[in-house]
Amino acid sequence: ASAAIKRYVGLGNALNATALNAIGTSYVCLLNTTELEAIDPPSLKLASLDPSACSQETKNILYKTAKKAFSDQRHSPAYYELILPYLGGAPAVDLKALSKDNVNMNMSTFVTLRRDSLMSLTPSEVQGLLGLNLPELARWQYRAPVREWIQVQKQSELDELHIGLTGGTQEGYINIVTPKFPAPSSAPLGTVAMAFHLLPALLLSFLMVSILS
Repeated sequence: ASAAIKRYVGLGNALNATALNAIGTSYVCLLNTTELEAIDPPSLKLASLDPSACSQETKNILYKTAKKAFSDQRHSPAYYELILPYLGGAPAVDLKALSKDNVNMNMSTFVTLRRDSLMSLTPSEVQGLLGLNLPELARWQYRAPVREWIQVQKQSELDELHIGLTGGTQEGYINIVTPKFPAPSSAPLGTVAMAFHLLPALLLSFLMVSILS
């Protein structure tokens, strides 16, 4: 499929709506950066794609194109549904703008947003995005990426949502999320214990040799 797409483009053919629909969701992730950036916004407007399984770079590029494609609908109630398949590539500033539009984003979309974008949202902005679906956030509070988002928010601001979120930072404190590292050694515990047991004797022998020499 990738070779066929490259051959098609290499012959000078444009990735118009017909071509994009032929590529479809099954193969859109195969498009490289050059091919993605060559997509004309009006063509994307007429295509039906779902890049949710693609790389973050692909999502970012397609979002930019989709934003241009549907720019004339930005203040229309239909805009959110049109841009929805591409929100996985949306920057924080665009999500903050959407939070003022009563879009009632569902949790399946929320948890697949760009991680850096999601982490930049305040509790009030998340409330604006989720709207009627805000109570669902509480059911996700112990799962990624919601847990990580909670840990960098002020607990006082989380409390204002009134859905029972816990784990935010207290006033005057900063939560530091530390990564989990593997054990420093894969040696059996018995071997490690034996090494520590013999260490004093080895040091004494080294000291005696040093004195005698």
